[in-house]
Amino acid sequence: MATYVFERETRTPNSETFVIEADGAEIGRVDLHYSGSTAYATLCVPDTFDDDAIEELISEVDERLVMSWDPLRDDFIVTVWAGREIGVFSESGEDEDEDEDDLFLDEEDGRRR
Repeated sequence: MATYVFERETRTPNSETFVIEADGAEIGRVDLHYSGSTAYATLCVPDTFDDDAIEELISEVDERLVMSWDPLRDDFIVTVWAGREIGVFSESGEDEDEDEDDLFLDEEDGRRR
């Protein structure tokens, strides 16, 4: 069983976004939205995750994040996407915290990230 770390990226009165890490590496993200007594999630995982790994991660998200919002919630609805991160795009052109030295060359497509 993997040990997951959830690092909050954003928070509003009715939603939160977390980066998911395992073994010190980012492996996905989850966007949570709270409406009435139902929690909705969009979960992005690597395409190597099988059904057991996805169910394990959903349980971790539920127990560690959603249950702290409302332990008596009616339902937790999760939409799962599998794939890889392409990049982060912003109207400002680059992340304020990003340092030029943090960029790297993707060997597969030759683009700087």
